Amino acid sequence: MSKSLVIVESPTKARTIKKFLPAGHIVEASVGHIRDLPAKADQIPKKYKKEAWSRLGVNVEKNFEALYVVPPTSKPQVKKLKELLAECDTLYLATDEDREGEAISWHLLELLKPKVPTKRLVFHEITKSAIKEALETPRELDESLVSAQETRRILDRLYGYSVSPVLWRNVGPKLSAGRVQSVTTRLIVDREKERMKFVRSEFWDLTGSFKGGEGPEFDAVLSSIDGKRIARGKDFDADTGLLSNKEVAHIDKAKAAGCANTVSTRVCSLCSSGPVEFAPQGPSSRCGPVVGHSHYTRPCVRTRFAPSRGGSLAPATGPGIRRRTSRAATRSGSRRRAPRASRRRPGAWRPASRAA
Repeated sequence: MSKSLVIVESPTKARTIKKFLPAGHIVEASVGHIRDLPAKADQIPKKYKKEAWSRLGVNVEKNFEALYVVPPTSKPQVKKLKELLAECDTLYLATDEDREGEAISWHLLELLKPKVPTKRLVFHEITKSAIKEALETPRELDESLVSAQETRRILDRLYGYSVSPVLWRNVGPKLSAGRVQSVTTRLIVDREKERMKFVRSEFWDLTGSFKGGEGPEFDAVLSSIDGKRIARGKDFDADTGLLSNKEVAHIDKAKAAGCANTVSTRVCSLCSSGPVEFAPQGPSSRCGPVVGHSHYTRPCVRTRFAPSRGGSLAPATGPGIRRRTSRAATRSGSRRRAPRASRRRPGAWRPASRAA
């Protein structure tokens, strides 16, 4: 009478399935994984102990080949399965249909090295009809599922094995890190280092209200000092918050107050004026819509004020001071929008209506 060996994962499932199988079928459990990467140094074969990668169990120098060993707890079961297979003429692998189950079947083939026909049984419920159908429609081993499980296992070892001891020391015992936890921890640490490196910076600008002998009062914003453009949000490093453009003038609170006092006590004269050409903007622009022209000319005084000897133009109400914070990320991770750079030709002052 022919005999067949049916291998499942758990002893409980083996006892249940045995009731539905015809005579001549021997049902035995693998008791989970029978082979895995070495968990301890004493499980590493002697010929690999001197290799730098042996502790990981993954040969990172040879296409990430895995070093599989049989744990001491599984050796008696492997011996028993080999003895049973020697008495049978057919081998049925009835492990679960998921990645882990497919990998267990593959490891069984690698260890048992059967010389008899081997078939893969898959059933989704432990009933007589389901098992009968599985016996009638066996399939081959799914190598894709095996590769998927092996890849996940190797990634767990590469990215989690060395992190787990850190968790034991700093968080608690019996914790493990893997391909997800380790990468997430790295992202959190990198983000915290960026936060610690960040320095909050401020930059100030000035707005002055002026009135001549004739004509209406108007506002102007300081745009340069001693030939250097006033620092704006785009001149600060988004990661550190520090000034990255050394070619600009950085005005802090004290300098802003000093400039305000200087301008408010002087009489100024108009050095140059004339129309300024701008590129067209959308209908929502503060300059209004553009119709029928690729460019438009807006009557706008290119205001450049300097101390006047005679003096015909003086500050009307004195300059106002405004503070802005750099656009770099704050400690909470939020980002402030940088003020838009002016398209105006360089000048010491510009109208407040075009200020960012």
